[in-house]
Amino acid sequence: MGQQAHAITDAPDVPAGVKSAGRAYHQRRNVKIIVDSTADFAPGVVEQLGVEVIPFTYVGPDGEHVDDMWAESDPHEFYENMRKHPDAHYTTAAVTPGRYYEVFKRAAQEGMPTLYMGLTEGLSSSINSARQAAEMVQKEYPDFEIYVLDNKCDSAAGELLAIEVVRQASNGLSAKELYEWASDARYFVHGYFTLDSFDALAAGGRIPPAAANVGGKLDIKPELSYDTNGALTLRGMCRGRKKALRAILQDFRDNYAHDTTLPLAIVSTDAQKDADWLEREVRKEKGCEDVAIIHSSVSPILGSHVGPGMVALVFWGTDRREKMSLTDRIARKVKRGGSAQ
Repeated sequence: MGQQAHAITDAPDVPAGVKSAGRAYHQRRNVKIIVDSTADFAPGVVEQLGVEVIPFTYVGPDGEHVDDMWAESDPHEFYENMRKHPDAHYTTAAVTPGRYYEVFKRAAQEGMPTLYMGLTEGLSSSINSARQAAEMVQKEYPDFEIYVLDNKCDSAAGELLAIEVVRQASNGLSAKELYEWASDARYFVHGYFTLDSFDALAAGGRIPPAAANVGGKLDIKPELSYDTNGALTLRGMCRGRKKALRAILQDFRDNYAHDTTLPLAIVSTDAQKDADWLEREVRKEKGCEDVAIIHSSVSPILGSHVGPGMVALVFWGTDRREKMSLTDRIARKVKRGGSAQ
């Protein structure tokens, strides 16, 4: 079942703008907004927004777990355990159509127009399960209005998108208008990150083990992002951790929207020292001295695939579609006649 959040008053680390958007959304309440746990929400943010969360599940050495966004577990302990037991096996599972069906059917019975925003198809098949479930529910409830949005991004990029969708809902946008707004807005959320090692990527089959071994011996650190389909993409290779962090900072300088009303996010898999360094450097940038920065820990769902030591900077910026290859641009023009998925 989904987890319904209720607004709380005591959340000192949640930016004031997030709190006010949540209050206004709660008062208007003309749209039901559902997200999933892979958006790596910071403590208190979900409760302040008042959105419903569908959790993913993962399996570790000690069995299956529901991603509760660290409500009953400690991120440091989780990632420290991965460090101590590098051969331990972790797997994650997409949310099933049946799980989505339960949540969407309940929304239909409430009679509330609904928008679901889920982890990108570039990383998980879960969004397709959500589409199947939405179709099933609409057959039973023909008047039920539901929209399923692929975030085309991951982790805290989904969190920033959800915050702004709630803000737009509080301004009176309908479910359909929110879907159309978010279908465009999702391409303006940037995320850049680096890893401490290639081991987790190799274990997950994303890179050859030999490449991971060479990268480790040469102290090579990757800088990664996600493309317009939400799939991971390698931006460059850096000799040493500090150079990788500086590459992230440079991408921030090159792409930041310079709108301080929009919060930034810094997330990590137990790499708080580097997360704090990124915040200090961001605040040195002109106009960023007082911008709201949300810190959170990456969930086991994504963390299982990147391993401990990952750190990311996420922010609103330029249109990511404008940096596509010529082939992608042509494909985009061909698809413009249809609705966004």
